[in-house]
Amino acid sequence: MEQFALSFDPEPLPEKITPKPPERRVFSLRELSDAIRGTLERSFTNIWLSGEISGCKPVPGGHCYFTLKDAEAQIKCVCWKLTYWRLRFKPKDGMQVLVRGRVDIYEQRSEYQFVIETIEPQGHGALQIAFDQLKTRLLGEGLFEAARKRQLPRYPRRIGIVTSPQGAVIRDFIQILSRRFPGLHVRLFPARVQGPGSIEDVRRGIGYFGETGWAQVIVIARGGGSLEDLWTFNEEAVARAIAESPVPVVSAIGHETDVTIADFVADLRAPTPSAAAELVVCTRQEVLDRVSSEQARMTQLIRYRMATLARRLHEQAIDRATTLLHRNIARRTQRVDDAEERLRSAIRNQVAAHERTRRALEEKLRYFDLRPRLRRDRERLSYASALAATLVKAGLHKSRRRFENLHAELNQLNPRLVLTRGYAIVLNDKGEIVKAAAEAPAGSDLKLLFAEDSLHARVLGSDAAE
Repeated sequence: MEQFALSFDPEPLPEKITPKPPERRVFSLRELSDAIRGTLERSFTNIWLSGEISGCKPVPGGHCYFTLKDAEAQIKCVCWKLTYWRLRFKPKDGMQVLVRGRVDIYEQRSEYQFVIETIEPQGHGALQIAFDQLKTRLLGEGLFEAARKRQLPRYPRRIGIVTSPQGAVIRDFIQILSRRFPGLHVRLFPARVQGPGSIEDVRRGIGYFGETGWAQVIVIARGGGSLEDLWTFNEEAVARAIAESPVPVVSAIGHETDVTIADFVADLRAPTPSAAAELVVCTRQEVLDRVSSEQARMTQLIRYRMATLARRLHEQAIDRATTLLHRNIARRTQRVDDAEERLRSAIRNQVAAHERTRRALEEKLRYFDLRPRLRRDRERLSYASALAATLVKAGLHKSRRRFENLHAELNQLNPRLVLTRGYAIVLNDKGEIVKAAAEAPAGSDLKLLFAEDSLHARVLGSDAAE
């Protein structure tokens, strides 16, 4: 390796400089958590999030925990008790919502979470989805930024209006301008404000006043209607025409509750076309009153400003302390909720373990219980007794039949049956059967056996002897 280095680097190598190791700073876990919390509070406070609620879990303490998720990410959220009580609706799983709040850290689990201050529901229809998508895209491009909004001229003399020449909108607009400040110049660019061709008409009207430079302020106006009726002013082409106009634009679409994309892009939104006329110009008497009261107003403003600053200085100290107190209480309350959940889980596990032990002991006790054994032995004894009685009866019956058969056979061989027919058995004095007359000589004693009784006799003589 040294020969390889020398062949390609003939210059002498510099001496190796040992860098000084940096100073080591050891953070405690609490210091690290506080530092992370401070960074999150400075960077992610009063922000809006959109997503779907999942795992909503209100706790007995009054707080509510859930997860806000979309297709790509999720974040744990907590809504403290006071905020949860002030909600107009209660969050549930599956709801699409907009939430406003700040990012905080829960140091017990080293997790960041979103502390919610406001929740708004989101509705979804075909037009509403298109409205939201366009609004999000234009917002990302900065078309809604307050920095690009231009102030209207205080005393405009030439006003251009883009609206339909028919209807009450243009008549009311001119009538209010004439009443408030006579002598103003108003030029109408006739345009369709609904249906086919309306988008191009509105764009041409805005472009006309912007290119000619005649108008000092442009008003686009239309009466009220449904979301479909007002959809011309939710189109991207109209929004970009308003954003590119070199002349300040006032949006006066529908009624006060109607909101369109044009309202966000325009330099000023008026609730109604009539209100737009009042916002564009002031009355002549207002100008005179403003000039005459300027000195008194400035004096009053200075005094009010000084009083406001003094009060703000006092309130900031109190509000800061109150805010810190509420946050500390909220974090400790979250710890209590977490500990309560762990305690409930431990109690459930302990009860389940005791139940399993009880069942095991019950099974063992059931195994050693004598009553089932005695019952089974009693049943076997009863069965054996019944079987023995049956066998004894059967044996007696069999023995009786055998006895009867033997008795019948014995009766067949009984000689007394022959004697009942008139025969007799002759026995000598020795008890031997006399079979011939020669065995019983004269003078010998004999015994005659009959069927029922017997008698003794003496031989007197024999026919063989005669």
